[in-house]
Amino acid sequence: MPPRTVPTARQLRLGVELRKLRERAGLNTREAAELIGAQQARISNIETGRFGLSERSIRTLAGNYACGDDALLAALIAMTGKQQRGWWEEYRDVLPPGQLDIAELEHHATELVLATVLHIPGLLQTLDHARAVFAEGVPTLPPPDVEDRVSYRIKRQRVLCADSPTLCKAVIHEAALRMPFGGRQTSRVQLKHLIDMSERDHITIRVIPFRSGTFAGSGQSINYFAGPVPQLDTVLLEQAHGSLLLDAEAQLEKYRLVIGKMEAIALEPEESRDFIHGLIQEL
Repeated sequence: MPPRTVPTARQLRLGVELRKLRERAGLNTREAAELIGAQQARISNIETGRFGLSERSIRTLAGNYACGDDALLAALIAMTGKQQRGWWEEYRDVLPPGQLDIAELEHHATELVLATVLHIPGLLQTLDHARAVFAEGVPTLPPPDVEDRVSYRIKRQRVLCADSPTLCKAVIHEAALRMPFGGRQTSRVQLKHLIDMSERDHITIRVIPFRSGTFAGSGQSINYFAGPVPQLDTVLLEQAHGSLLLDAEAQLEKYRLVIGKMEAIALEPEESRDFIHGLIQEL
């Protein structure tokens, strides 16, 4: 089987976690390769996501790496083997690979935490709001490209509407709620959509009003994807030049703290709904 040319975020993460276990065990790639009867280059390719490996090989490596965490081992095994193609693969030659990683991460997350300041989280956007956001992109996108991104964003929302939907917590600053993407009517529909979504049992939306003042994390949008075990959590920071994925233990802990500080000054869910109702009345 030829090596993967563009590994997905999930494939890359499996390799990263195996490398962490190997390094903690004090083994080099040659020694690790001998454990599974492979060439040294094979381990390097596995750890960079370019090659997969079997459940048996993972168990062999983990055993020799002294991995005594059964929950972590089970989660790593679930990340390998024959993977079903996700719906996002239909966009493989349409959107940048990094965009596809977002849907894959959302699909496999056990919980989603979205903290935003200037934009409504993509998973909670209406079709018209999303279209208006992409129309403001720099450089300006051709209409067909805008529609590709809009359809992709709306399809990502399946994780919140499935028979067994993913738990989702969103902390949204008042600034994002007041951004008039698409004009007054689009804004009214978007705000009403947030209220409707917040009434679902698996979705919690909390607002940070301007009166709460300054706070940690005010300069970025944070997407926190909880994995099957805490070690496999992932943070995605949305930036103008693209998305940045973080998974180091110190980074995960930092953004858990940042989100905690944002939640500490946010309104409670019922207060947040009332606040959004008030914004609708102002439009």
